[in-house]
Amino acid sequence: MAEVILRQVEKIYPNGFKAVHGIDLTINEGEFMVFVGPSGCAKSTTLRMIAGLEDISNGEIMIGNKCVNHLPPKDRGISMVFQNYALYPHMSVYENMAFGLKQQKINKREIERRISDAAETLEITHLLDNKPGEMSGGQRQRVALGRAMVRKPDVFLFDEPLSNLDAKLRVSTRISIAQLHQDLKAEGQNATMIYVTHDQVEAMTLGDRICVLDQGQIMQVDTPMNLYHYPANKFVAGFIGSPAMNLIHATLSQENNLTYVQLDNGSQFVLPVDKAEKVAHKIGQKVWLGLRPEHISVITPSKENISEPQQNVELTYIKVVESMGNEVYLYCVLGQEQIISRCHFDPKNNIQHSESHYMHFDMTHCHLFDVDSELALLN
Repeated sequence: MAEVILRQVEKIYPNGFKAVHGIDLTINEGEFMVFVGPSGCAKSTTLRMIAGLEDISNGEIMIGNKCVNHLPPKDRGISMVFQNYALYPHMSVYENMAFGLKQQKINKREIERRISDAAETLEITHLLDNKPGEMSGGQRQRVALGRAMVRKPDVFLFDEPLSNLDAKLRVSTRISIAQLHQDLKAEGQNATMIYVTHDQVEAMTLGDRICVLDQGQIMQVDTPMNLYHYPANKFVAGFIGSPAMNLIHATLSQENNLTYVQLDNGSQFVLPVDKAEKVAHKIGQKVWLGLRPEHISVITPSKENISEPQQNVELTYIKVVESMGNEVYLYCVLGQEQIISRCHFDPKNNIQHSESHYMHFDMTHCHLFDVDSELALLN
């Protein structure tokens, strides 16, 4: 298997549109790297440039120790799994999986061995005589995976392979892909995989690291947990996580040795000392306040203190309640701001829409972003 390196890679179309802006990225040998971002962010374009299906305008792509800029796809040591399966409808599963190997002049016994091993791993042995039209979408996608596996490529490329499947099949096939990566590594094959998706669940569960793209530029490359807990900028903060992070206009202020994050409606939240020290130079300036929905929770003030001001507690109006079974999403209004709270379902506390409730804002988990650069201020 091989390391993949992109050095100042650009894509400029004949009309002058610049789709990819000088990407620098190293994908380690055996790593599962996920490209994620909104539609039009150039994640598929970048993948296709690695595959050789799209010419690069500037820069260099290395697979292993070899520059592949001018190599055709068949000579790059890659296998690609597409969104639409791309199986030959008139061929059986076995014939589809064997086709590429026959083109490489691999002997019949080796072809049989590779197909048998791949079919067993993907649990499609019983389908080897079937035609694609006789199978479900999930089964066809596993055949496409098997066809990629038998080539024993240096790099596996996946272009939104699960987007045509229903929710249940997405989960089972996603698990198959994750298991494939683990199995290949257990067998001593450092399977380098690059996976494109717009689905955050796929990105967070599959990737060793995730590359977040926006408008042809890398916003952040990190582990799933670091992206979630330490977003480098406002874009990543708002993109990673479902429901999305609450991002609210605010101003930093100071009074009685306390640092406050003050919203436009006058609501104030006290910053913990360790966070306040990091933004001391920003006092009096506008910032973006970020809080994950799980860090805004409903509380019931006691009779003794309901008339007293409580730190980081505000009264909000609940517009919509979405029950997800084990948890509840509350869509609330605080002044002019729309906020989302994610709470565990509690049958004793039946929260309804069109009610007002006290909410606690856990500022130990808050994020602050510069208004101009949108970079994180607390990392």
